[in-house]
Amino acid sequence: MKDQLVDKFLEKYNQQPTASYFAPGRVNLIGEHIDYNGGLVMPCAITAGTWLLLAPNDDNVIRFSSVNFEGDQIIPIEKSYTKNGNDWYNYPLGVFHELQQFDWLSGGLDLLYFGNIPIGSGLSSSASIEILTAYALNDYYNLGHDKLELVKLSKRVENIFIGLNSGIMDQFSVAFGEANKAIVLNCDSLKYKIVDCDLGDYVLAIINTNKARKLEESKYNERYEECQTALKTLQTAININNLCELTAEKFALHSHLITDETVLKRTTHVVKENDRVHLAAKALNAGQLEEFGRLMYASHQSLRELYEVSGKELDAVVDFCKDYEHVIGARMTGAGFGGCAIALLKKGQEEDFAKKLTDYYVDKIGYPAAIYVHQIGNGVGKI
Repeated sequence: MKDQLVDKFLEKYNQQPTASYFAPGRVNLIGEHIDYNGGLVMPCAITAGTWLLLAPNDDNVIRFSSVNFEGDQIIPIEKSYTKNGNDWYNYPLGVFHELQQFDWLSGGLDLLYFGNIPIGSGLSSSASIEILTAYALNDYYNLGHDKLELVKLSKRVENIFIGLNSGIMDQFSVAFGEANKAIVLNCDSLKYKIVDCDLGDYVLAIINTNKARKLEESKYNERYEECQTALKTLQTAININNLCELTAEKFALHSHLITDETVLKRTTHVVKENDRVHLAAKALNAGQLEEFGRLMYASHQSLRELYEVSGKELDAVVDFCKDYEHVIGARMTGAGFGGCAIALLKKGQEEDFAKKLTDYYVDKIGYPAAIYVHQIGNGVGKI
């Protein structure tokens, strides 16, 4: 892959790249829509991701180019930038903007990106490109920021520059992922532990519904606001900083304060999903994969009925998996509204699963899903 990109870089910029980097995508095994509520999540990095090659130029400009998208951008080096439409280059441009607030990045750069994460699939292509750019610039300019600082910076890009009120899980898992490991992350304190992710006789199948979505154009921000409404209501009676500080018992005592039925449903999901992550970590550590799979199904049902972020495409995939004897657990992963589901699939059944799911999905939805198996990989780094 790197050799092919070097050839493309040389063709485009008439010079060899001086450095190259890779950042993965991620899947969240369980713990959905609770990162921005201060909860526990269990993501892992995957071997699909984004590559970046770069070299300096003497023109004092940033040249953005992508193998995946048409239309290169040439932008002068300035102290600050603003988002320009919805084009892909806004994500790395936002990183330049954030870094320029701390460090003056002098001298122009030629940049070439390539990614094999399906765009809009819920596998964190945006966090991948943000962390990738931040890590590369930090390394290239020897800025001295640690990974956690780059994670927080990239989250600001997503929240402020792009305008999406997401949590920190995506950037964190892209930066700190380890091969064959999952991360149990407290999104409030940012304390985390790495746990073995031994799937035994099973593999992690990723099913792309091929229904893409733009989160900033979806109801993602609406869900965030609904949770904020619940938090402000509960704070009139109890001292909490986020919804995931609620235990099930404390929530039962105070849930009557939330009189809006929709907001109550959202809060119920948040509290129960946070508990499921605790249980899932115990199950994974104990090698109880069937229990882990049961919790995956329960998570999806909650996201479907209480948080209402799945949709007919994701539901079709999970409904199929429930009746397929070689799958022990499945759920949507990511923000929903389209994107991907994941399934714990018995090894050796990949072809049969893909064929039967494709037939079922086409019959239900009208077009095929994309099905692939990725390994659990490492986080961002220089290559």
